[in-house]
Amino acid sequence: MQKLLILLAGSPATGKTYLIQKIQEQIPDLFLITPDEGKELFADSVGFDTLDEKQQLEQRVWHFYYGVLELYMEAGKQVIVSEYPFSDKQKDRLAHFADTYGYEVITIRLVADFEVLWERRKKRDLEPERHLSHLMTHYHFHDQLENRNEADNHITKAAFKQIINTRGYNQFQLGELHEFDVTDYLKVDYRSLIEYLKNKIENNH
Repeated sequence: MQKLLILLAGSPATGKTYLIQKIQEQIPDLFLITPDEGKELFADSVGFDTLDEKQQLEQRVWHFYYGVLELYMEAGKQVIVSEYPFSDKQKDRLAHFADTYGYEVITIRLVADFEVLWERRKKRDLEPERHLSHLMTHYHFHDQLENRNEADNHITKAAFKQIINTRGYNQFQLGELHEFDVTDYLKVDYRSLIEYLKNKIENNH
């Protein structure tokens, strides 16, 4: 049985979560794991009072993420999907797991014009569905902030651009690459990609 590790890569606000939803509609029997889910889980269960504590908590998040990912690979889950603005920081570890447990890696990389991404990022951070811990220097479970503009850890436009370039979000690739320009969502058609993934899975049971 061929096993797949599908990585949805690209800068924040490229629509990776939406693509996961489209993939799950056609491939429901997959295991989804994301570092952001771990960040939100630990923020709610442990919390943090400073940026230093937030950074320390993130180290625990990555330990958790890699641990769970390896457990599912060791158990042989056929399709594992993960989304994140992946960079070279994660590349070697993911490649090692894929090689150790016999997974073919497919990277789906989403790219877009920076100005468009920045507007989407600002809008997303103000939505009530966005976990508050991502926007704060201090957070504990049940914390609320009615006006998200008052959050004290919003990223600046300059910092957003720098982090994209420095970490190489637009260059990440592990295994087979499929790239989509999502500057205009209306022009993006994922149907052939999802059909390709579906056929790859169904033909290798």
